[in-house]
Amino acid sequence: MRNKNTNNTETIIVLKLNRINRTHCSQALVALALLYAAQSHAQSNVSLYGVLDAGLLYASHYPNAHGANAGPLYAFNDSGVSASSFGMQGIEDLGGGMKLKFKLESGFSTGTGALANSNKNEFGRQAYVALENGYGTVAAGLQYSPFLLSVISTDPRGNSYFFGSSETLYVDNVAVTGMFNSNAITYTSPKVGGFSGSAMMALGGEAGDFAAGRQYAVRLSYDAAFVHLDAAMYNGDSGGTAASTPVPSTVAFAGRTLGAKFYLGSLALGVAYSLYKVAGGFSSQVYGTGLSYDVNSFWNLNAGTWYTRNGNNSADHSILAAVGTSYSLSKRTALYAQVGFVNNHGKMTTGFIAGPALPHEVAGSTTAVNIGIRHRF
Repeated sequence: MRNKNTNNTETIIVLKLNRINRTHCSQALVALALLYAAQSHAQSNVSLYGVLDAGLLYASHYPNAHGANAGPLYAFNDSGVSASSFGMQGIEDLGGGMKLKFKLESGFSTGTGALANSNKNEFGRQAYVALENGYGTVAAGLQYSPFLLSVISTDPRGNSYFFGSSETLYVDNVAVTGMFNSNAITYTSPKVGGFSGSAMMALGGEAGDFAAGRQYAVRLSYDAAFVHLDAAMYNGDSGGTAASTPVPSTVAFAGRTLGAKFYLGSLALGVAYSLYKVAGGFSSQVYGTGLSYDVNSFWNLNAGTWYTRNGNNSADHSILAAVGTSYSLSKRTALYAQVGFVNNHGKMTTGFIAGPALPHEVAGSTTAVNIGIRHRF
């Protein structure tokens, strides 16, 4: 029951406010707004970030629309090392050890300014909200799958977007499935004794068919002073609402990966095995290894090689190799150069890049060179 004195108190407050002139009211409101803004700023943080990556490309062969050799290619190349992208992320302290986080991330082409590297959607790379506390993080929305994160975590060349990396072969096999997971819910555990795990379920959203477009993945990783170990699996069904995106992100496939990365001073060595068993297609078994060496704080050298074979037909196989170097002009800006070589046999069409420039290559051998500049903000 309301206190009998409440109405009297409210009346007194109203009477006192009526006696304050408009100038004083304005000053009071401004002061309150500034105080609220200061408190909000102390409790939350929103930041912008992104990457601009552009360069030049030469390839000794380039496939035409029918997959045949169309001759050499000389072109401007977007996203040589990292996908050109921009985004915003934020965090709010909810108290009691609970935090809210969000991320919105899009991609674009430095060559044209058009949407790219994000499935042609405004925020096609990531768009999620998450709650985090001491027991882990639960996130909902468009996210990278734990399987993809496991694959790239042991990549010897730092997941180079172009000229040979684990990501190149990932996209070559299953496009953006698992890379941009729509309708996804994930849980990531805190790190305990060096171990951490994560799980994902992406809902297909098709009425009357729960399995359509459903995707799920689990991951387990271990970190110590000199080694990182990672393993994951992915299973997905075709269909669902995500199948209507510009590039369908529900290719039906079963994925498995196991890898390790060893750190010896300035030298990092990576080795990994991945399986992409695509429904109605190849069962690609990928064996990769490579290294990265920091000559000094500015200069890096790296190299990697990947052998892929079709488990359904051993005549389909390829070898992909790449070497690269980067020189940092500052903490955010670097120049880079890369040379790649791929040799395809049978029906294998392994390409150089996780993007549209050289999505698949022709049979036989192809050599390519890429130089460019990357800036992170």
